[in-house]
Amino acid sequence: MRPGQPLLLPANPVFIWGSLLLALLLNMVPLGRTAWLPDFLALVLVFWSVHQPLRVGIGAAFVFGLTMDVQQAALLGQHALAYTVLSYFAITIHRRLLWFSVPSQAVQVFPLFAAAHAIEIAVRMLAGGIFPGWTVFLTPLVEAMLWPVVSVLLLVPQRRAPDPDENRPL
Repeated sequence: MRPGQPLLLPANPVFIWGSLLLALLLNMVPLGRTAWLPDFLALVLVFWSVHQPLRVGIGAAFVFGLTMDVQQAALLGQHALAYTVLSYFAITIHRRLLWFSVPSQAVQVFPLFAAAHAIEIAVRMLAGGIFPGWTVFLTPLVEAMLWPVVSVLLLVPQRRAPDPDENRPL
């Protein structure tokens, strides 16, 4: 934890899994075939893998990846592999990442998002798919720019003031 950073209350497991399911539903909304749209599930998976690595880990990423593969009728395992690698590296750097400010965190997670999308594209191309276009390289940038917004939104329930107590000096 950075010096001067306020203490956070424990994360509610219902909120964690609810936010992951909401991100899954956002990915399932048919918004057209634009390649630069962010992968909301990957964004929320990385966030919770960084902030709660014991609750949201590689197994959850694999299950959500298989769900996305089935929903998008993609090659089975394409998203599962990308999300698993993404979650693994997010858990690997989670202690170091929390020492940075939120905008600096966005710079730090950009290579993770880029690697995950590169894995998806590589698996798709190896299976004989077509190249989705150069706009697909904007997706990791958009996800990194959304990192501060997601960080603020998902940490709001943990920042609420504790119950006041007259006998406690804090």
